[in-house]
Amino acid sequence: MVQAMRTRGAREDVCPPPRVPAVPREPEPTPAERELDDTTLVVRAREGDVRAFSALAQRHQAALYRLALRLVGNAADAEDALQESLLDAWRRLDRFRGDSAFTTWAYRIVTNRCLDLLRRRRATVSVEQVAEVAPERLAAPEAGAPEHAAEVDAGLAALRAALRTLPDEQRACFVLRELEGLGYAEIAEITGASETAVRGRIHRARRGLAEVMRSWR
Repeated sequence: MVQAMRTRGAREDVCPPPRVPAVPREPEPTPAERELDDTTLVVRAREGDVRAFSALAQRHQAALYRLALRLVGNAADAEDALQESLLDAWRRLDRFRGDSAFTTWAYRIVTNRCLDLLRRRRATVSVEQVAEVAPERLAAPEAGAPEHAAEVDAGLAALRAALRTLPDEQRACFVLRELEGLGYAEIAEITGASETAVRGRIHRARRGLAEVMRSWR
């Protein structure tokens, strides 16, 4: 089910990211600027080149929006988190030392922004609400049948709801590992936790999700 959420989520995740004005209005990046690598664009952006930063934002905003959506669980909050994160990235670009990839640094900003939002919101979903998503399955439908597709969709909805039952830090580590496919070292850098702590959070998240998703086994 997690693999289905990862592959389908990469295609869908509800809707494409909004076109977010991360910086003051400037001309669109030229085709040549869009071909530049991240390192070159970062150097130019740190020198005040707004179009270079716009090229970075346009290149990575789909992935950043997908991460935000998976963390906060709804499109409106994900759009807000993305916009605020891109503004944060522009304002803090002078603090980016280049020790990691720009994407890792941007993921950290988005993750922290989403965790702040979740702490303020403290929205919770009960195990009972997750169980309500599960349909009655008297017989396993064949793969490819409409019933099978509907069951997969319902299972993905249940998994998304189950993710919202996890503590924020566990949820972030699980999403980064299982849905974004990042390594433990990169997750540690993004979250500011040790690799040992990251592994522990992911283990506890898997155990918690397995308990909540028992009806889908």
